Amino acid sequence: MATLNERLAACYTGAVHDVLRMLGHDNFVLPPDIKAIAPGTRLAGPVWTVSGRSDRSKTRHECLLGWCTLLSRAPAGHVVVCQPNNREIALMGELSAQTLAARGVLGYVVDGGSRDTDLVLAQGFPVFCAFLTPSDVVERWVPDRYGEPITIGTVPIHTGDFLLGDRDGVVIIPRDAVEEVVAKTEEVVVTESEMRAALISGMDPIEAYNRYGKF
Repeated sequence: MATLNERLAACYTGAVHDVLRMLGHDNFVLPPDIKAIAPGTRLAGPVWTVSGRSDRSKTRHECLLGWCTLLSRAPAGHVVVCQPNNREIALMGELSAQTLAARGVLGYVVDGGSRDTDLVLAQGFPVFCAFLTPSDVVERWVPDRYGEPITIGTVPIHTGDFLLGDRDGVVIIPRDAVEEVVAKTEEVVVTESEMRAALISGMDPIEAYNRYGKF
C-alpha cells in the first residue's frame, strides 16, 4: 500500500489547493518567488521547521558551527523549511545538500537564497528557494530556533504539517487535515481525468461543468 507521502507526491499543487479551499482553508500557498531550482522537481512530505537571523558579530567558527548544527538536527523523512529572515545570502549549497540527502532528509525549502546550483542540480536533491546568490552564511547568519512555528509570506507553518511542491509552487497542508486532503485530492484527480476525456471527445464546457462540478 502506498504511504501518505507517496500518495501526496502523486498529487499536484493545483488540485490540493482546490481541495483545501473547498474544505474552508485559506492562506496556505507560499510566495510565488519560492520555486524549485530544477523545473519539474516534485517534493512531498512532513515539515521540520528552522529559523535564523542575520548576525555580523558572529565569527566564522560560530556561523559554521551553527549551520552544521542545523544539518545535524534535521530529521530523516522530513522536508526542512527555513525562514532565515534574510534576503541577502544563500542558505543551501552543495555540501549541505549532499549532507541532508545522505541523512535521509527529503528536501529543502527556504524563504531565501541558495548557491552552488549546478552542483546541487547534479545531485538531484530537491531545493526550493527565492533566489540564487554566491554569498554564504559565514560571519553573517546563525540559526536560532528548531521545530518551532515560522511564517513564510503570510503562511503559518508548523513542524508536522505537510508540504507539496511542484512547478507551480508550494502548498502547506495543516497536519490535522492531511489525511482528508490527500483522499479528497485523489478523488478530484479521478474526476478531472474523466472530465478531460469528455472535453476531448467534444463535450460542451458548460455541460462538463454542470456534470462534474468543477473546471
